[in-house]
Amino acid sequence: MKGLYTSILSANFSNLESEIKLVESAGVQGIHCDIMDGHFVPNISYGPMVVSAVNKITELPLDVHLMIDNCDLFIKEFANAGADYISVHFENNIHLHRTISLIKSFNLKAGVAINPSTTITNIIEILPFVDYVLIMSVNPGYGGQKFIESSLEKIKALRRLIIKNKYNCHIQVDGGIDASNIRVIKNAGADMFVAGASIYRAKDKIKATKLILKEISKK
Repeated sequence: MKGLYTSILSANFSNLESEIKLVESAGVQGIHCDIMDGHFVPNISYGPMVVSAVNKITELPLDVHLMIDNCDLFIKEFANAGADYISVHFENNIHLHRTISLIKSFNLKAGVAINPSTTITNIIEILPFVDYVLIMSVNPGYGGQKFIESSLEKIKALRRLIIKNKYNCHIQVDGGIDASNIRVIKNAGADMFVAGASIYRAKDKIKATKLILKEISKK
């Protein structure tokens, strides 16, 4: 599960297959799919049909981030569409343990996501049950936003908690990630990274991807 995932939210959807093949050839570890409903976040993106299409394009793991209300109603659809990992938000899933269990019932990796204003203490009870925590380092809804620096302390706090309690979960970070800050994010304790605009809006997408991967590989 560790490594770099590219968010197709910033990709050119009129040439999506080519966009995905480019980053695949550059060596990314997975494709991140941002699902937005216009209710939980102020934007609408796409649904299971696009995830299914992406699944036909690549054999890379599909990491589906559900920024939608009533997640339980759609988890089976995304599982059938080819999702390998599904993350849901703490903020709008009041029966979080049940939702995480539902994701795992489809033999998928399950994650909990938290917005910038949500503290780590809110998810302590669910940590033993998840495969990863997605820390949003921007307010969700749009690509291309600037990384919120205070996210670094949140990453560090979560890593300390995972080590102390020997939890078997990864830390994923999404929002404003590029080659200039990814090493700092990694050193804070993250091991899954989502990059969108910094790759798909670059003039040379392969070069941009490889530069980020190079920074991740540095100690």
